[in-house]
Amino acid sequence: MGVYATGRNAVAISDRSGLRFPYLEMVREWNGSLVHYSEYEAKQPQLQPKPVGSDPQALYNPRVQRASTAGLILLENNPFEVIVSFNPFITYVNVYSLDHQRKANSIVRLRGFPQVTAPGTGGPDAPNLQSFANIPTISGVTDIGSAAGFTIQLGKIDNAGFVTGATTTDPLTNPINYFYFQSNDNGVTSGIKGGGQSCSAGPVTLEAL
Repeated sequence: MGVYATGRNAVAISDRSGLRFPYLEMVREWNGSLVHYSEYEAKQPQLQPKPVGSDPQALYNPRVQRASTAGLILLENNPFEVIVSFNPFITYVNVYSLDHQRKANSIVRLRGFPQVTAPGTGGPDAPNLQSFANIPTISGVTDIGSAAGFTIQLGKIDNAGFVTGATTTDPLTNPINYFYFQSNDNGVTSGIKGGGQSCSAGPVTLEAL
């Protein structure tokens, strides 16, 4: 039996590059090619993909999804601005509500901060919400917190009747942040803001979730 070469005489030719390398630095690839370790490439996993079953679509014991319930949207401090137009004499109220996503001619009720007037069923240390405070009068306007709500329009109106910010071409970066309504009261001074903290905008009737 012949003797194999060793040492510096033991060289091999790479099946990939055709270059000569020390024999002990050669490795065998998955396809049988003898290559230098610097040229080695592992087998591509997509050549033998693992079987994947179909995605499950049915649900065991399903339930019908309930219709979404409109909730309260918390407003920033002093979100109301009284606007008095003199030709004709009309009082409007602008409401700042960040990215409110409301529709024109929808009915919105505005509420003051939540308050507790008596202990709840859990005792004095576990009070329940029982009412909302009245929204304070702003420049002669007393009906902002009307229980019937108001039919709103989108945008921000000024005392000349011009409306801005009612539409947008990019609601993600430039959302509609104002809506306004006509008050039944006669405002005194235009441009007066108020309302205090923790006011909210929502449906006329609240429903349990």
